[in-house]
Amino acid sequence: MFDFNQVLKEKGISLSPLQLNQLHKYYELLIEWNEKMNLTAITDEKAVYLKHFFDSLTPSFFYNFSEGHKSVCDVGSGAGFPSIPLKIVFPNLNVTIVDALNKRLHFLRALVDALQLSDVALFHDRAETFGRKAEFREQFDVVTARAVARLTVLSEYCLPLTKIGGVFIAMKGANGKEELLEAENAIHLLGGKLDRMESLLLPEEESHRYLFFINKTKPTPKKYPRKPGLPSKEPLK
Repeated sequence: MFDFNQVLKEKGISLSPLQLNQLHKYYELLIEWNEKMNLTAITDEKAVYLKHFFDSLTPSFFYNFSEGHKSVCDVGSGAGFPSIPLKIVFPNLNVTIVDALNKRLHFLRALVDALQLSDVALFHDRAETFGRKAEFREQFDVVTARAVARLTVLSEYCLPLTKIGGVFIAMKGANGKEELLEAENAIHLLGGKLDRMESLLLPEEESHRYLFFINKTKPTPKKYPRKPGLPSKEPLK
């Protein structure tokens, strides 16, 4: 049986009563709001803890989020994954969430208020336009994305936001390796370089997860990201 606390302890993460309470409130609000809008198809409590909360925390098994006040931008966060679970466990993070769907941001605002999270900024925008704004372009230590688009497209959304010396962490499922091969040229073109690939199996159900840590080594050419819709319609070759 999946034991959320125990599995995290095995990874060196011990949660305080406050953090456990925040995650429980998160679950309750997710289910409550899910009745009004489509936030998740997963509603069983154990499944939410495994497939959303635990899965969101997997980058921290391979990357140190606890050092300093790292800025994290979560692109296409949906119901707050992975950035809100990461923020709960690593309260030092300064989180920016970008999502194109305003009603999801209504949920996230309510969630951030209910959990009393500080240093969380929410933006209703498309990644393509957000990444062209001077105040955000190449400003973030870490840029994350989970289940948003194929890696070629995702790289065009995320690498323009990643600062030089920062890292873009792409969270992928079973087709991750195939997506990486397809995205190699795009990653290079956008100023990124694959640092490493990590793989793991989710506990209990043993579904495959791949994490790609892509370092930002040089500036992204000014013409990227292209206008809204184009990255997904005509992915970089």
